[in-house]
This record gives sequence, structure tokens and C-alpha cells, in this order.
Amino acid sequence: MRRFLRPGHDPVRERLKRDLFQFNKTVEHGFPHQPSALGYSPSLRILAIGTRSGAIKLYGAPGVEFMGLHRENNAVTQIHLLPGQCQLVTLLDDNSLHLWSLKVKGGASELQEDESFTLRGPPGAAPSATQITVVLPHSSCELLYLGTESGNVFVVQLPAFRALDDRTISSDAVLQRLPEEARHRRVFEMVEALQEHPRDPNQILIGYSRGLVVIWDLQGSRVLYHFLSSQQLENIWWQRDGHLLISCHSDGSYCQWPVSSDAQQPEPLRSLVPYGPFPCKAITKILWLTTRQGLPFTIFQGGMPRASYGDRHCISVIHDGQQTAFDFTSRVIDFTVLTEADPAAAFDDPCALVVLAEEELVVIDLQTAGWPPVQLPYLASLHCSAITCSHHVSNIPLKLWERIIAAGSQQNAHFSTMEWPIDGGTSLTPAPPQRDLLLTGHEDGTVRFWDASGVCLRLLYKLSTVRVFLTDTDPNENLSAQGEDEWPPLRKVGSFDPYSDDPRLGIQKIFLCKYSGYLAVAGTAGQVLVLELNDEAAEQAVEQVEADLLQDQEGYRWKGHERLAARSGPVRFEPGFQPFVLVQCQPPAVVTSLALHSEWRLVAFGTSHGFGLFDHQQRRQVFVKCTLHPSDQLALEGPLSRVKSLKKSLRQSFRRMRRSRVSSRKRRPAGPSGEVQEGSAKTERPGLQNMELAPVQRKIEARSAEDSFTGFVRTLYFADTYLRDTKEIQLMHRAPVVGILVLDGHSVPLPEPLEVAHDLSKSPDMQGSHQLLVVSEEQFKVFTLPKVSAKLKLKLTALEGSRVRRVSVAHFGSRRAEDYGEHHLAVLTNLGDIQVVSLPLLKPQVRYSCIRREDVSGIASCVFTKYGQGFYLISPSEFERFSLSTKWLVEPRCLVDSAETKNHRPGNGAGPKKAPSRARNSGTQSDGEEKQPGLVMEHALLSDERVLKEIQSTLEGDRGSLNWHSRRAAMGCSLSNGGGGGSGLECSCRMCWEGMGGRALAPLPWIPQGPTHALMTWKAPCLGSVWAAGAPRPAQGDPELSLCVLQQSEWLSVQAAR
Repeated sequence: MRRFLRPGHDPVRERLKRDLFQFNKTVEHGFPHQPSALGYSPSLRILAIGTRSGAIKLYGAPGVEFMGLHRENNAVTQIHLLPGQCQLVTLLDDNSLHLWSLKVKGGASELQEDESFTLRGPPGAAPSATQITVVLPHSSCELLYLGTESGNVFVVQLPAFRALDDRTISSDAVLQRLPEEARHRRVFEMVEALQEHPRDPNQILIGYSRGLVVIWDLQGSRVLYHFLSSQQLENIWWQRDGHLLISCHSDGSYCQWPVSSDAQQPEPLRSLVPYGPFPCKAITKILWLTTRQGLPFTIFQGGMPRASYGDRHCISVIHDGQQTAFDFTSRVIDFTVLTEADPAAAFDDPCALVVLAEEELVVIDLQTAGWPPVQLPYLASLHCSAITCSHHVSNIPLKLWERIIAAGSQQNAHFSTMEWPIDGGTSLTPAPPQRDLLLTGHEDGTVRFWDASGVCLRLLYKLSTVRVFLTDTDPNENLSAQGEDEWPPLRKVGSFDPYSDDPRLGIQKIFLCKYSGYLAVAGTAGQVLVLELNDEAAEQAVEQVEADLLQDQEGYRWKGHERLAARSGPVRFEPGFQPFVLVQCQPPAVVTSLALHSEWRLVAFGTSHGFGLFDHQQRRQVFVKCTLHPSDQLALEGPLSRVKSLKKSLRQSFRRMRRSRVSSRKRRPAGPSGEVQEGSAKTERPGLQNMELAPVQRKIEARSAEDSFTGFVRTLYFADTYLRDTKEIQLMHRAPVVGILVLDGHSVPLPEPLEVAHDLSKSPDMQGSHQLLVVSEEQFKVFTLPKVSAKLKLKLTALEGSRVRRVSVAHFGSRRAEDYGEHHLAVLTNLGDIQVVSLPLLKPQVRYSCIRREDVSGIASCVFTKYGQGFYLISPSEFERFSLSTKWLVEPRCLVDSAETKNHRPGNGAGPKKAPSRARNSGTQSDGEEKQPGLVMEHALLSDERVLKEIQSTLEGDRGSLNWHSRRAAMGCSLSNGGGGGSGLECSCRMCWEGMGGRALAPLPWIPQGPTHALMTWKAPCLGSVWAAGAPRPAQGDPELSLCVLQQSEWLSVQAAR
């Protein structure tokens, strides 16, 4: 009776639960859904992406990621990172501006929104008067110039977003300052382009949509130069030296305009239609980049022939006689080119082209011949083909990991060897403690292996099952091949390919054994492939076996799709996972469950008709069993069938409504011998019928056989346990079974196959009584083995129709005790809630709201890990990662410095040596302590005058006992900083004080130790700050300084601080 009562409050258990469980959504993997804007900071080397949902995401070196979300769910139309600052400005489609900052808190940077602003016009003005079309952050980082649809340019002061009305550049003011022959009202419409002079911050360029371009003097409020084109202006580029303008137009042409003090030239130097002479689409953006070799890069978007290639999404690159039109499979949002970051440099010297398309990010190496693509360390296009299933494997053995990486590296030969160029910031996240794999199955018959160990989800290897079957497309066909003489010179780039040759190729189930290297994949048309990892390419035939799941049934006719035709002869497979046997289920329905036991060399599979067991070592079928019920007619139609009776569907719906009003207390009659009925396994006690149940439980109504698809096999499970006779358990409420688990004599889940053989798990207790846990959609029930008698059960919290959708065993480690952990069940319901249920007592521990109940695809895509983490799709292209454990937490923790901080960092190039960082950075910290939060001391004991005098007297007392040369010989290592507080020791050197901006350089915390003599080395740009306590000073030219020996009851450690 106690199991039905609400448990009391246990403070010890509650404290332990706080040490074990904590819910966090940690990081989003993949490509942002529906991107709408792109920004880049050359000084910070940070890439920013905005989305239609109002999210902004910042990316730097691998592991450096930030995310912000606007309060309004409006689309981000523009992103501008302020030059040299850790700030950015976003423009939304509701015409609002937002200022964001990267601020350091707790040793790591955080993205925060500081201010928001909406440009307002005078009373009665049309909305277009202040509708922003272009945003130009001034190089001073104090002003924003806003071009509008009315042709006016407004000026806003940062960071307060204060409008400076007296600096507004109105179209009337520009018109009055134009020469008489250029004063035509038609030239004014919206502002299409705003550019700052590359060399003179007092000049800006204003381009109007009707073709007028003026260079405006900010100090004199006058027009210095004007250029008038006959075509509608799309965009404009100002060459680095300021002497040439490149404008692009709506007719697919671009023009070159000289900027000189000579007389105005009415005609451009050159006007060209790259893909003419036939009508072309508009060139919407163009870049003209200079190089040291003398020949510039011309890069533009659009401009393709309208009739033949008007539907293509292309960006063209022209340099040194070579021209390529990179063809993308999705719409191009924006692009940028990574060039020389120093604005005073004489040349641009582009190194990489970064293209943000609607479904992927593509980076092209512009320094290598042939302009190959660069492999992405993050922002992978997970949905290059639609994701149909996923499978997570934790703690991969090193040997298997290396073999998978080796197989994947041979697939990446077409990628550039360039290091990832977007490498701003520093990742503070520690190295992952283990190697994890996330496998995703796709609609096109591929399985992708992702490194899910850390913050970045990186593609390791791609497996394709297409070669096993006969399809309309030749697998050796190269879709990106292009003839030398074809025009335009198109080249396919990117991995996004939403089209599948055959929907029957879709992968539905994946099972990987990390110890043996065997892999089983199952698909939409009933195909089950068993694959083995091979380091060499091989040409072999795949043995085919048919499993007839309806062999004992008569009168059934399959109305769904046909099976896939397999290749009969030998097939060449590249290194990696290679199939050696194909099991084809008949009827060819979707495989709904899959299990692999590598030690027994068995694979089990289930569909909506039954299940089978196959020995893949002996290549023979062990047995098959049909699970169809006479009412399961829908199971014969298949997922691709459109043959449904509307009358029958309505009749079934009305029957369900009628039965739901009637209380179902009838017991199903006893079945045949060997079948265990839930009602007869343990009769209900008389006292419980009158007992009031706990509020978190409800009575579960029984379902009839007509309502449930009894043949639908949802889960399969191998277990080495005890069973007296073969028995079938029929749950009374007839809810679908979604999980099965066997616990050993110590109530611990059985280890995975071969796990004990590899000494990675303890042997299960085979002496005590085992327990069988059966998880249905509505309850958990434990049976004792080998008798299969019911022991206890837990009815699921069923408020608003909650049902179990996913269940998995997870090990939760304590954040306080390294050697303590517990096994529990992680449960996901159809309401998006996640619960943790204890084993074997089935006591609910915690409950969290994780996924919106309306997000059906997100709930269906959820997968748990073995250590209390999980993944689910928040969009077709993004995985949300979450954690239920306090110990296992993977989240980005990083630091980004502004350009000023980098240029004046005290330890830059002169600090103690450190181990190479996992993530590349551009001029970031050089001392190891700054990479770890909590080691930089905010206070020191030197603010206490008594402590200062004590230190000085100690130093003076030991001054005669050591000389400079003896100290130089004894130097070997420097003490690490310990705990403690206090303020930094101020520097007395004027040069260092000015260079460091007046910051403290040497905080001296106390490290509790025994009496000793400590000799420490330190590197610094200034000598005066080190010897401010009165120690003898060495020669100025020696970069390594030795602090004198301290005869003190505690050690004194000196380190550089920002």
C-alpha cells in the first residue's frame, strides 16, 4: 500500500538530489534556422549571424560562441560590429536599432543588450521618412549614420542612441549643393549605400537608388564629388586607397568611377556586364579588393543571365584571368571577404570568401589555386539532407575514434588545408573528458558521424548506403563537374541538398557497437544493413536475405511502397563502414526498432508487422514472429500510401469518443497458457479501491485492441538474464511499450555487450534475483525474474494526457563526491517535460520543462546520453543540447577582448610560456592565468601598509645574502597564483603607467605554505613595478627578472594582472 502514498520530505535526499540533478540548456549545435543578416569584425575576427526570429549568434575560434535574443521576435535585417570594439548594432524589420556588448563577468565574456532605439520623424511625416535602409557605424565608434527611404541621412550618437538633428544630411541639402546640371529631382529616392572614406573619416559616400552618388564633406557640409549613373544603383564599394569607386546596378553591370581633384568626369572609366550581352539580373553587392601582386579580386553577387540562369544563387569571383561563379543550392543572404585587418595597410590581400546562404555557411579559400572550400569546425549544415533519426554513443574507445577520423579524412581531400580563418576570442572551456559520437540518419540514405564531445559539433565521417541499391542516380556522378568551355563558369559548392533520389532510402534506426566496430542501420523500405569498419577500400558483394514477417498469415495484402532493388554484383566501397549483409523485411514497411548484440553476433529488427532475429556471422535467419492483430489493417498501408477510407476514419473516431465516456472496468479474459495478464498477475487489494490516490496519479483506462496497433514493434532489447519459460506479458491498459530494461542482483542495469570484456564495467551480479522493467506510455512496471511476476509499478503523472515518448538509463555523478553516482531513468513525455525516475524503486526525483508541448518534431527527435545529457531538434538545422546532470555540462565559456585591450596587454609577448591553446586566437592573452577564470586576483594584501612594511623589511634583511648572478642560476619555475584577496601594486614607472592605462600590474596574494625560501621568475614590460617593494634591481636590458628570496612563513607569488 505504501507505494501508492505520497512520500515524505527527506532533507538528506533533497540535498543529494541537488548534487546530482540540475537542468541546463547549454548550447545549440548546427546552422541557425532562417538566417537573415551577416556581420564581421576584422579586428575581433568574430562572425555574427542574425535570424528571422530575432536571434543573433556570434562565432570566433572553435568553442567561442555567443547567443542573444531580442525582446521582440522581429527579423534581424542588418548587423554591424563597431570597429575595434566588443559592440555591435542590429537593425530589425520593425525599424528598431539595438546596441549589444560583450562584457566580461566572472572571467568570461557575455553578450548583453545595452540600448534600443527607434528613429522617429516629425509629426505627420510618412513612415518612409524614417524607414532605415542602410546603417554606417563611423570609425570613431561614437556615431551612426542612418540612410532612409526618404533619401535623408540621420545621425545618432552612441551609446545613448541620441539623435543629432543638427547633423542630418537631408536630400534637399544635397540637392542645393550639386551643380546646376546635376539637379534633377529624379535622382533622389532611398539611400542604397553609405560608405566612409577609407583614409579620411570626415568624408562619407551616399548612394541613392536612382543612380546618384555623392561624396559628402562632414565638416564643411558640402558635396565634394558627385557621380551619376543611368542605371538603378544596387550597391557601391570604395577602394582601400580612396581613389576608385565601384558601383553595381540593376541591369547586371558594374562601373568604375575615379575619385580625383580633377574636373568631374561624367562617364565612368569602365562599364561592364560580366555575363552579357543578354539581359541579366541585378548585381546586388560588389567588392573590389587589391592585392600585392597588382591584380585585384572582383567579387559580386548576382548578375546571371536572366533567361537561362535567373533562378541560380551565385557569387562570382574574378582574378588574374580566372572566373568562377559559385553556385549555391539555397538563396544567398549576404557575403563578406576576410582581408587585411589593419585599415592603414596598402592592400586588401583577401584570404577567404565567407558566404551566408539560407541553409548553410560556405567559406572559400582565395589564396589556394582553384579556390577550394574550407571545412567548417562549426555551423555545420545538419539538414543537408533531412534528419530522420539520431543515435548517441558515449565514451568511444580511442582506437575506434581514430579509425573513424582516418576514414573521414579521406573524404575531405577536396577541402582546403587553410586553418580556420575566423579565430577571434579564446575558449575557456576545458577539454572534454571523453569522446562522444552523435550519429544522424538522413532522408538520402546517409549516416553522418559527429564529434559531440565538446561545444562544437564537427563532422567526422559520412556513410552512404546508396551504393547497395539500384537508384536512378549513378553514385559516381559528380554533380559539380563543369565543362571548361561552358558559360557561365558555374561550380556547385556547399553540402545542402534537400532532394532525395528515393524516399525509401531514408534511415530510420541506427545502432553502433563501439567495442566491435559493428554498425546496423535500418531504413524506410524494410532494409536492414549490417556493416563492419574497414580501413581499406574494398570491392565486395553484399549478401541478401529476406525475412518474411507474414509467413503464417493469409489474406493480407501490402498496399505500401515496393522494396528497394539491391545490386547483385560486387560493389566498391570506400574506407570506413562497409556493408556485408542486407536483411530485407517483407512487407517492406518502415523498420521501427533495431538492436545489435556484437558478442552474440545477432541483430534484431521490428516493423509494424512483427520482428525478426538474424545471425550476421553465419548469415542465417534465427526466427521471425508476426505481431499483427486482425484489426491492424492500417499497418498494411505503409507510410507512403495514400489509400485511406474517410468513412472508416470517421467511424473509428466516433467509436473512440463513445468509449471515452464509458468507464472501462472490464477485465480481459485470460489468454492462452504462458501469457501473463496484468489483472491476474496481482489482484487489486480491496482496501485500495476505497483509498484516495495521490494527486500526482490517475487511473489508467484500458484500451481495446481495435484502438492500438498491437503489431507495431517499438523497442527491442538483448539481455543475459534468467527466464524460466518463454512468456508473453500483456499489459492490461494496452498502452504501447516504449522501453525494456533488466536489472541485475544489485539493481544495476546490465552492462552493454563486450563492455565487461574490455574492463570498462563491472561484471553483473548473476547470483541475486534479476528484475525486468517494462515502460509503457502510461506507466512503469517491475517484474521479478525468472518467474515474471509483478513486483511494483509507477503510474505516470498524467495531467493533461501526459505519455512517455522517450526513456533511457543514465548515470548521474555527484558534483561533490567524485566516486559517487546513481543510475536513474531519464523520461521525456509528450508535454515536453523531462523526469528523472529512480531505479529500482521507481520514485520520481525531479521534473523539468524542456520542450514546448506544441513542438512535436522536437519531442520525437530527442535522444538521451548515458551521462544525463540530451539533444533535440529545435529546427530542421539545429540541435539543442541540454543537461540533467550537475557533473556533465558542455557549454561555451569564452573570452573576447577589444582591439585596444589586445594592443596594450601587459603580458602580450612577454609573459610566462604556456601550453598551446585548443582554440586558435588572434593576438589574445599570452599568460596562462588569464585563460582560467578565478585565477586573476581582484584584490591583494599590499593595500595594507603594515603588510608592505613587513615585506620591505624582509627583503632588506636578505639583500646581502644573495647576488644577482646566484639568483639567475637558481631560476627554474614560477609559483602559480594561490587564493587570497587584495588590490594590485601600482606601478611607479611613468612609461608603464601610461602604456597600461594606469592599471595595477602586480597583485601579490599570500599562498599558505610552510617556511621556505622561494625564488620566482617574472617577465614584464616594466622594471619599476616589480621592484616597488624595495628589492634590488637588475640591469634594464635583461628581460627576465628575479624576485628576491623571501624568508617568510608564507610564500609570496607575483603574477601579471590586466
